[in-house]
Amino acid sequence: MRSIVVLGLISSVLTVPALAQQPEPNPGESTTAMVSPPPPPNPLQDKYLHGLRTASRGVAQIKDGINRVVRTRSSHDTLQVRQAAKRLGGLCSAARGFITSGRGQMEPTAYEPPTRQPAKDLVSQLDSLAVSVKTCQVSAGKTPTAVTTELLGRLRNYEAAVATFRTAIGLPNRP
Repeated sequence: MRSIVVLGLISSVLTVPALAQQPEPNPGESTTAMVSPPPPPNPLQDKYLHGLRTASRGVAQIKDGINRVVRTRSSHDTLQVRQAAKRLGGLCSAARGFITSGRGQMEPTAYEPPTRQPAKDLVSQLDSLAVSVKTCQVSAGKTPTAVTTELLGRLRNYEAAVATFRTAIGLPNRP
């Protein structure tokens, strides 16, 4: 019996210094430093996000076409510029399909009022981009500089709307 008491006393003495060495939190320091992740999306929100991914494929095609025109414009080779302009028109045609298909799935009413406005703004920017893409299909081969300038402005507005939307739903913005 005496050995059990001695072992209990030794174990309590050994654990007390280990507990005493742990730093105590400062009173001004928050113990809830971890921010909770956003709640999982409901089915309508999933559909909206899926539509955004589809539309983003079209936006990537437009960016690719614009980059081709800008790169060839610096080379001063008229044949390459013409080919890049025609390619831009073709990419705009393909992009329009992705944008309109994705846009059809994006219903801003899937989100509650604080987040609904950024969702509406994003849809509005996609609609604006779809109209510009239609113009791009027709006139990119003839006036590539004017078309790329217009598309770049629309793309800047679209990117700003995406960043605002991502912030509103609690996702980090990509650089």
